[in-house]
Amino acid sequence: QVQLVESGGGLVQAGGSLRLSCAASGRTFRTDGIGWFRQAPGKEREFVATISWSEGNTYYADSVKGRFTISRDNAKDTVYLQMNSLKPEDTAVYYCAARLDAITSRYAYWGQGTQVTVSS
Repeated sequence: QVQLVESGGGLVQAGGSLRLSCAASGRTFRTDGIGWFRQAPGKEREFVATISWSEGNTYYADSVKGRFTISRDNAKDTVYLQMNSLKPEDTAVYYCAARLDAITSRYAYWGQGTQVTVSS
């Protein structure tokens, strides 16, 4: 029903910036918004940020608050994650997923992920 494609990952030095994109297609009207998650080797997947399609309400993990900004372009069915002041600890595969329910924070239709590597 919904397909998500992440892009924009790459290698950047600490303190640098990257902008990730999550392009959604299909029945996006069945989704409430988009969330970004990340997973580093040997670690559990962790929540990064989320945004609603309708109101643009945002929420961030404490680890990225003040450094990352999530935004959306509803006309393009695309959500962005602007990542500034990157740290080596931000190195991970970043995934976007469709949020089905903002109240229960249910996500589905995960993308393939994009690698972000931050060198010291």
